[in-house]
Amino acid sequence: MIAIAFLMYCAKTEHIVIDFFNNDEKRVTMRKNKKILLIVLLAVGILLGGCVWYIGNYYHVTDLENALAETNLVKITKIDTGYWYDGPGKEDALIFYPGAKVEDIAYAPLLKMLAEQGVDCFLVHMPCNLAFFGINKAEKIMDAYEYEQWFLAGHSLGGAMAAEYADKNSDRLDGLIFLAAYSTKDLAKTGLNILSIYGSEDKVLNMEKMQHSRLLMPDSYQEYCIVGGNHAGYGDYDAQKGDGTASITAQIQRQITVEKILKMIKRNVTVNLDCER
Repeated sequence: MIAIAFLMYCAKTEHIVIDFFNNDEKRVTMRKNKKILLIVLLAVGILLGGCVWYIGNYYHVTDLENALAETNLVKITKIDTGYWYDGPGKEDALIFYPGAKVEDIAYAPLLKMLAEQGVDCFLVHMPCNLAFFGINKAEKIMDAYEYEQWFLAGHSLGGAMAAEYADKNSDRLDGLIFLAAYSTKDLAKTGLNILSIYGSEDKVLNMEKMQHSRLLMPDSYQEYCIVGGNHAGYGDYDAQKGDGTASITAQIQRQITVEKILKMIKRNVTVNLDCER
């Protein structure tokens, strides 16, 4: 009986020891899992914080009061998709996609100049100031307003995203305009009138990729280089990181841009593949 009792005691003690080590292993595993979870949460927090900083760190309009001011010829209306610059024209309209991390209203001076000359303009507000979050916003505008001709334009990333939209919706557009931008889509068979404008001092635009994009353009493609212009000169905002120094004022760059766009809309563009000197 004593021997049986002793064996039963040993067996019970063995279970206790095994349970102790098993519980100890579980505690170690739980601590490891907690550490992993904390590391993951920390990484996600850093990533989200970086995204918030990146999105919030954008180029602001220099003269907000002037940007929001109407002119004798142009009425400015805030709409769901951004701003509508309604001038004396009734037939032609241009939808504009802003550059990456640039406040949309910074392009107001350019679009007011166009509207004064008879081309009503729609300045699109992009989520987080990044056009790839609003590629199809042109659709909503064209569905809501009636014009005989629609043109889509964009600066930098805005131009690239305008090309993305035009690639699938060329039947809705009469023309596409790149400002310091290029297409990665093959638009050769779209039949669109396409104009590309860039500055000779632009150090942000990837000229190698832009030159390659010429192979993706239709026969109607036109190109113009603004001598002395840079990447940021189309808008009213501070110097852009990595950009070249312009030898002309932003006002002159915008005036030349408006002139070339107006000629393009009237089907009267002079081809110029090299910077004029």
